[in-house]
Amino acid sequence: METDEFGRDDPAAIERERRRQEREARRRKRDPGPSEPKPSKASATEGGPEPAPRAPAQRGIGRRAAAGRESLRRRLARGGGKPPRTPAADGGDGGGRPPRRPSGGGGEGGGPRRRPRAANYRARRIAALGFALAGILIAWFLIAFFQPFAGEGLGEGDVAVEIPEGSDAGEIASLLEEQGVVSSARLFEWRLRLADKGDEIQADTYNLAQDMSYGAAIDRLTGEDTGGLLTVTIPEGLDRRQIAADVLPEGVSSEEYLQLTETAPQGFNPARYGAKNRNLEGFLFPATYELKKGRPVSRLVDEQLEHFKRSFTKVDLSFAKKKNLNAYDVLIIASLIEREAMVAKERPLIASVIYNRLREGIPLGIDATVRFVTGNWKRPLRQSELDNPSPYNTRQVAGLPPGPIGNPGLDSIRAAARPAKSNYLFYVVKVDSCGEHKFAETDAEFQAYVNEYNRAREARGGKSPTKC
Repeated sequence: METDEFGRDDPAAIERERRRQEREARRRKRDPGPSEPKPSKASATEGGPEPAPRAPAQRGIGRRAAAGRESLRRRLARGGGKPPRTPAADGGDGGGRPPRRPSGGGGEGGGPRRRPRAANYRARRIAALGFALAGILIAWFLIAFFQPFAGEGLGEGDVAVEIPEGSDAGEIASLLEEQGVVSSARLFEWRLRLADKGDEIQADTYNLAQDMSYGAAIDRLTGEDTGGLLTVTIPEGLDRRQIAADVLPEGVSSEEYLQLTETAPQGFNPARYGAKNRNLEGFLFPATYELKKGRPVSRLVDEQLEHFKRSFTKVDLSFAKKKNLNAYDVLIIASLIEREAMVAKERPLIASVIYNRLREGIPLGIDATVRFVTGNWKRPLRQSELDNPSPYNTRQVAGLPPGPIGNPGLDSIRAAARPAKSNYLFYVVKVDSCGEHKFAETDAEFQAYVNEYNRAREARGGKSPTKC
């Protein structure tokens, strides 16, 4: 029976075969051929009846069917699909289904095992989620680092931050985070290093705000942006009258400053340090401060007092207490050192001279105390001023003056609390120097230095023989 290329029965072929057989039968009737010989008994007995040979047409049909099935198998093998059932699978010529592809990855003829579609989908989904999460994290970091939505980032409120000497970028960042100025010390440190401004921040006290942006805090610390603030830099050693007259910028009332510093405000008690009056001289710590425009002057005074309290806790008073000196005495000595020492390394030596003269009961003879009483800080002192009977005149009165003659910085306070060990009782300005001194243990040595100084002064027509 003829089949098509897929092994199915072909009706047209069947019809053609039926007609051909009818024609063959008619032809045989018209022209009968020789009769076929009967099989012999021997052949029947030995092997049984011999099957009749297939007609040539039937053999051709079978071959075509087998070729069609083989072509289909090859095509399906290339496409990876599954062949349909054919009549041969139900017992026809060629029999059964085509062989399945081996399930394993090895063996002869076996191809690589195909990954299930569900596994591929899951892998793609996990990868997509991973990329999305990475993108979110990167976006979060960039926003947190550069703070594009922080606006000006000036923050709120007032926070006084003291940057100690020698602080590096990491230490500065930690201080700001602790006081709520910035949200992350690590990110601020990275921004500071990225801007290459870690070395531009000086040791000082800065008036900042809470929740500032990193950029605004950096600009404020490096002086690039004052944020609408008034900067007030108070040098070491000045008394409160000098601060009011010479330092306060326009917009800050000098008269109000003097009134506010005449007596201590509520919450600050000078008696705690041994003072016998409530005057704030000596407690107005010198540093750089920033005031918002329109803020009262009392804000500046409060910040000076707070800075003093923080700084004074760093001073070791144990040596001074052994010499029967209290904290206020140390503050007075520091104010004298601030006026006398022009070279930092000489502070402990000048302090030792003051200690030694106090021990011996010798008047200190420091002219700066007379200048404080008279208010004459610039022109030469007259004899009448030197004879002033004020208790602040250390030429006339032995011991320490009643109070500080200015507002000393931390270095002078530390020198006053722990002086150098020496037997010096005198010091004289060294000729041809800029503020350096010669120190002497005896009066004769002192007089020799004084004569040397006076000769050099006369040689210059009465002008100071120094190089400042």
